[in-house]
Amino acid sequence: MATSPPRPGALEAGSIPAHIHRRRWVALSVLMLSLLIVVLDNTILNVAMKTIATPVPVGLGASQSELEWAINAYTLLFAGLLFTAGLLGDRIGRQKMLLFGLAVFGFGSLLAAFAASPAQLVAFRAVMGLGSAFVMPATLAILMNIFEPAEQPRAIGFWAGGVGLAIAVGPIAGGLLLTHFWWGSVFLINVPIVLVALTAVVLLVPDSKDPAPGRLDPVGVLLSVVGLVLLVYGIIRGGRLADFAAPEVVGTTLGGLVVLAVFVAHQRRSDHPSIDMGYFRKPAFSAAVTAIALVFFALVGVTFLIVFYVQSVRGYTPLQSGLLILPLAAAQLIFAPRARHVVDRFGSRAVCTVGMLAIVATMAGLLLLDTTTPIWVLEALFFLQGIGMAHITPPVTVSIMQSLPREKAGSGSAINNTFRQVGGTLGVAVLGSLLSTTYRDGIQGTLDGIPRLSPGARHAAGESVEATLALADRMGPAGAPLVSTAKDAFVHAMHVTAVGSACIALAGAVVVAVFLPSRSRGEVPATQPQEEPAAEAG
Repeated sequence: MATSPPRPGALEAGSIPAHIHRRRWVALSVLMLSLLIVVLDNTILNVAMKTIATPVPVGLGASQSELEWAINAYTLLFAGLLFTAGLLGDRIGRQKMLLFGLAVFGFGSLLAAFAASPAQLVAFRAVMGLGSAFVMPATLAILMNIFEPAEQPRAIGFWAGGVGLAIAVGPIAGGLLLTHFWWGSVFLINVPIVLVALTAVVLLVPDSKDPAPGRLDPVGVLLSVVGLVLLVYGIIRGGRLADFAAPEVVGTTLGGLVVLAVFVAHQRRSDHPSIDMGYFRKPAFSAAVTAIALVFFALVGVTFLIVFYVQSVRGYTPLQSGLLILPLAAAQLIFAPRARHVVDRFGSRAVCTVGMLAIVATMAGLLLLDTTTPIWVLEALFFLQGIGMAHITPPVTVSIMQSLPREKAGSGSAINNTFRQVGGTLGVAVLGSLLSTTYRDGIQGTLDGIPRLSPGARHAAGESVEATLALADRMGPAGAPLVSTAKDAFVHAMHVTAVGSACIALAGAVVVAVFLPSRSRGEVPATQPQEEPAAEAG
């Protein structure tokens, strides 16, 4: 009887056993499936919010505050534990952390599907965030350990394309599920996918870890968790209040920054730091993490308002809204895996700069949208945006990951995802606050002119275009003029927010053009023959 190949243990830094190298692309597909579940869940939830807010038995009757906490509980655990999860992966084993994260995420999804109250849903979403924090950094860290440097850009391109696919599939899947099943189906769908992913990870994905991790740094781990949670909470709270000067916002945000400053000081003095702060002195690393934060600030901050434009202003259903995002995903799926060819010819700096400028152009392009603009204009902007992202995320991620030794892939992946998450959260909070303030200023005069409207009702109606349209619906035929005014006010607010987002993306383009090196380790200029690299010495 044939002898089965040995189960792989922890890979030595820089060495890839032949049996692992042969099945690396199959393993990558498993990693992409694991990543797909985590990203897809967030986009599905966005579609289900209105249904969950509906009274029992259709929904849970969740208030606006409870819905916000269902999102925030996930975000806080996810962002706060990303760095710690990456460190544990380097120390204990990345496959083990991936299995743990998937199991926790699947268990949290099962509980969330059958939550009996909004409070339970918030708690179970926190469990899902905990699991996600261990899944995302592990996927990228494992990728870096099963591919040689020359193949890493291509593999990361597929990894990034998978994220784009999940962003588009989520709303479509959510719309289909809510059309045929109850609200809990948007969480229950995760369970069978998680079971498949767990089985595939055990059978196909090798383990890897830092062969010489050194002593654990519990003080550093605690400081990173507390600092990130306080910072992200302050950002979220400021966006919800549309007031970043509120005492609780200033207190928690500054508290988070102070704790993170103490964390940095501790890392610099420690003889066994969680992360070598010297990495940030490398332009390829520091410029790349700054760029990833800025681009996700701009992109995520504007993406959420497009949902309201498409549904509230243009009248599309959630399912139709999901279908409209397909060009964004299609562009990333097509171009992200091929971005390495362009980088090989022109270098990371030029490619990422042009990609950032494409994002700037799409943000400015939102100024073309009004209440009657043909929808193909938005589709064209989405496609161009997807092309831009496809030529930013892979090379920037390669630059970050190849700046660190392979044995530190977990912490490198965690830093990459932490900057992405904090940048996106800050974008939603800041740009959302700008949108809300501009919209209220635009609609307030009209609301003040409505007779017999109490101050409380007037204030509530000015919070969002959805609230204003709800008031107009209650007014019957007399509310028709208010509908037109509300849509015009939202479009104006969207334009102001898009300009702000374009400025942030332009700042990212400047950072990339000035500081990002043209080529990372493993990139070969197109004028030179690309030879199959030998395994690096451990």
